[in-house]
Formats: sequence, structure tokens, C-alpha cells
Amino acid sequence: MKNILIVIDDIEFKYFEFNKLVTNFWLIWEFLNRNYSVFICTKNKLFQKNDTPFCLCYKTFAENNNIKKQSLAEEKNLNNFDIIFFRPDPPVDVDYINASYILSNVKNKNTIIMNSPKAIREKNEKLYINEFQGIIPENIVASDEKIIKEFLFKKHEIIIKPLNRCFGSGVFYLNENDKNINAIIKTATNNYQTTVMIQEYLPEIKDGDKRLIYICGEIFEYCVSKIATNNDFKFNEHNENTLRLAHLTQKEKQIEGIVKNKFEQDGIYMAGLDVIDGKIIEINITSPCFFINEINDIFNIQFEKIILDKIEQYVKTRYESVLSV
Repeated sequence: MKNILIVIDDIEFKYFEFNKLVTNFWLIWEFLNRNYSVFICTKNKLFQKNDTPFCLCYKTFAENNNIKKQSLAEEKNLNNFDIIFFRPDPPVDVDYINASYILSNVKNKNTIIMNSPKAIREKNEKLYINEFQGIIPENIVASDEKIIKEFLFKKHEIIIKPLNRCFGSGVFYLNENDKNINAIIKTATNNYQTTVMIQEYLPEIKDGDKRLIYICGEIFEYCVSKIATNNDFKFNEHNENTLRLAHLTQKEKQIEGIVKNKFEQDGIYMAGLDVIDGKIIEINITSPCFFINEINDIFNIQFEKIILDKIEQYVKTRYESVLSV
């Protein structure tokens, strides 16, 4: 029997009859279509008995073109799952990190955790881009007002990002002529106490940033541009008006060869790379959204099947490699 566990976000669990905008809906849906046993839990339902990791989880099932969960939780040893997807949304806080420690105690070599809990702890989604110099915007990481202002006046326009949040939360645009420079920097850094990333502003953002989808060694040709709305400079609404057909440029096609070996080394199996003009501005590895519903509509495909084919092939190859050792 093929057993899957998906650690989902608290809000997804609360309103579990998933809608089709949620990436986890499509992963669960296709696994169920392929006769896997799929269980879900939240990060606070992970626990240990001595050094053995467990979870309290709920079996899922399809009904009336939707996905539901059984009402009673089951206790399961994490070593008995074939694949564990660790996909709660940020913030990556102490509870997130503690959950990753429990996952790190999975000892079964045949159990694949996507993504590696060690990678989740060590490869911050904002800072990780700096391991790929040459294809990223110039940036600094600081909380000091003087250092941030020096970078601002050097670059004239900047983007300030918190290190542990998602979906554009807490992100500011700032230019050297702004009348609120001091206030914005003070707010973004929590009164100069919280370290943030400051990137040079890329004017090509006017055409949106592109979400490149990386799974098990491949960046897919199917992608979307995320367009800003409501007088904002960034994408912050997930709907049909803010997502548009996109194709990989030649520069973007080369990114796969640059990141692949490093991702494999770090245990990154699934990522969403946000790209502007061929430059990576962020690498989403906690719970990357793959916009499956929109890609299906735009490209007239069943992207969930393509994704699952890729994951199954990787797992098969990995399993055969383990057996040969």
C-alpha cells in the first residue's frame, strides 16, 4: 500500500473541503486517483515517543468532486509513510522549526520528506538566493538604519522584505525621494531590531514576476506571470485577473542547470522560483504554490498529472538506488 502524509497549513485544515486554488487540493486529488492512501495533519499534530516520530492524522477521500477527511484521527509512525510533504505556510517561527526537528527523526531510508526539514531550517526563502550569485538582484541583509539608507541612496529604489513571511506580507517599496523613509525603515525592521532583506528594485516588475515551478530536478515549461493590482507594486490577490500566461525565456531555461545540483544536495524537491527579467528574487521552499488550477485552464492540460508523474518517477529511481546499495 502506498502511503502519503501531507502536513498542511492550519487554515486549510480548518476549512478542509479544499477549493481548487490550493496546490494541496490537486496533490491529494491526483494521489487519490492513483489509489494512494493519503493522510493529512497540521504541524502541531506531529509528536515523538522517545526518538520515534509520530503524527495524529486524518485519512482523506474523494466525494462529489471534492476532498474530505475522516472525522477520527489516527496515530501513525512517520517511518511508515512513503512520502511526507511538509507544506505549512510561513511564518517560519519556533513552532515551524520544532515541527521540522520531529521530521528530522524519520529514520526509514525509503521515506522521502519533501522538502528536507534540514533545508527548511537552514535555507531561508529570501536568503537562499544568495547561493546563486550572478542570477539575482543586488541585495543586503540588515536591520541598521544607516546601512539600509546607504543602499537606498546607492540604488535609488529598493524593496524591503521580511525574512520569514509569505505572499507579499510586510513587503515595502521605497525610493530615495519618499517622504516617509525613516518611518518605513523603522516599521519594516520592527524599530531596527528585526533583520530584513533589501533588494534593488527591478523596473521590469511592471510586467509582473514569473513563478517558475521546480519539481525533482526539472523546471517545467508551464508557468504564469503574477500581476500587481489595486495600486500596489506586488502580486497579492490570487485570481484570474492577476495571473497570466507566461513562457520561459532563454535565460530562465538556463536557471534549471544552475540550481539543480544545489537543490538536490540540499534536499529541495519542490520549489517555486520567483523571477523578474531572468533574476531570481525569491525561492519558495516551504509551501510553494504551483497555480495548478490556472495553469490547467491557460495551457489546457492536467498539470497535476504531470507533477505526480515526475514525483513518482523520482521516488522509483530513489527507491531502486537505495536497494542497490
